[in-house]
Amino acid sequence: MKDVLLFPFNFIMYFFKGLYYIFSGKFLRVKDIESNKTIMDEIRDGRKNAALRKNLKKGSTSEQAMKIDYNGSEATKYNKKILWEYTAINSSGNLVKGYFEAYSKVEVHSFLLSEGMTVYDIRTSRWIRLLHSNLAGSKGVKMKNRDLIFFLTQLSTYIKAGIPLAESFNILTRQYKKKYAKMFRSMMYDLTMGDNFSTVLEKQGDSFPSILINMVKASELTGELPEALDDMAEYFTELENTRKEMVSALTYPTIVLVFAIVVITFIMLYVVPRFVEIYDTMEGSHVPAFTTFVINTSKFMQHWAWLIFLVLFLIIIALKILYDHVYPVKKGMQWLFMHIPVIGDIIIYREVTTFTKTFASLLSHNVFITDSMNVLNRVTKNEIYRSMILETIDNLAHGDKISTAFKNQWAFPIPAYEMIVTGEKTGQLAEMMKKVAVYYQELHRNSVTRVKSLIEPILIIFLTVCVGAIVLAVVVPMFNMYSSVQNYY
Repeated sequence: MKDVLLFPFNFIMYFFKGLYYIFSGKFLRVKDIESNKTIMDEIRDGRKNAALRKNLKKGSTSEQAMKIDYNGSEATKYNKKILWEYTAINSSGNLVKGYFEAYSKVEVHSFLLSEGMTVYDIRTSRWIRLLHSNLAGSKGVKMKNRDLIFFLTQLSTYIKAGIPLAESFNILTRQYKKKYAKMFRSMMYDLTMGDNFSTVLEKQGDSFPSILINMVKASELTGELPEALDDMAEYFTELENTRKEMVSALTYPTIVLVFAIVVITFIMLYVVPRFVEIYDTMEGSHVPAFTTFVINTSKFMQHWAWLIFLVLFLIIIALKILYDHVYPVKKGMQWLFMHIPVIGDIIIYREVTTFTKTFASLLSHNVFITDSMNVLNRVTKNEIYRSMILETIDNLAHGDKISTAFKNQWAFPIPAYEMIVTGEKTGQLAEMMKKVAVYYQELHRNSVTRVKSLIEPILIIFLTVCVGAIVLAVVVPMFNMYSSVQNYY
């Protein structure tokens, strides 16, 4: 029933997608082994494949498992991975129709056999690639920190237990949700094709952090992959804990602030106008200036509340776009926040902790300093620290020391700078960076706790003062009116 309801929407989507491919020339530029097939040939193949699936679903024993010529045209490789459609019966005895990216038909067949499947048909066509390209895989699906930590821990455990890397991914495929399972399956295929683990990670685009890829590269040279995975699991665990501390510190104040705005807006839009009607009947009574201001503000909000919220929304969106895409705006806003008392300390401590912790991990796994700086440049989102890192890369190219770029920098604390200098002199830079990371992580944690304890009462006082001031503004004239009535009688 669900498929029937979604059919019109899918048809429209595929129709416009087809037009895009045709008019952009992508459809015509696809060159492969089967490019000489006519549309009628592809229709016949589709009918044949549909009949095959129908017979298999009925449990027909007349269908034979697919035989493939490993030395013929079916073994010819494409220049890049393309999408294949396959029909098979899995190890559980269920009929499976799926899609998989590979360089050749033979590779798809071999991979499916390694998964314990009985393969009946594998095919590709321009229509399959056009209509089902979204099923190719999950390249670019960024793993969340908590999922990445579990992934690293599990993979390290499997490798220590003597399970091959490709088989480890086969196990992980069954443990994760669909979007990750597709990615792991694609990675397992690349591993079986002979790619290094670091290369496989790189092929997934932005799915994995650059620091992890560089750590894996270094560990492949030293043969310490499980240890590197454990270190990375610990590293991302600490980052996740820091993030949770920040979220925890901001959650309650944010709720109180939103509640304050809602309460004040409600009073100004629905409570104050009721008193205005009473004041209009008060002839000769004096209305204080502050009450007049509150009433005028209430009237303005009644007429223009939608415009106020729209303007605020547009300002927030504009600032977000400018922050993401305009370098001077992003750097300027970061500079401003880093100069706010207390808040600035939190940002600096967090950035120094991330920088030193990452730098220490890279150096501990024998990653070259220039490569480490390039990784650090991609890890940080703060343009002020990125400029220091880029200066360090430039200094290294001219034979200068690492510490030169961090000297007399307001955003880089003097104790951290001195530890870098000491590490350079003693040859123990990694150890020095670990100590700096521990020290500033503790400072960051204490600062977050202190801000949390300060912001909560400040926001409560703010809410009390605002609501109290509005209530007094609308109630005080009532006392004046009562006094006038008493004097009259």
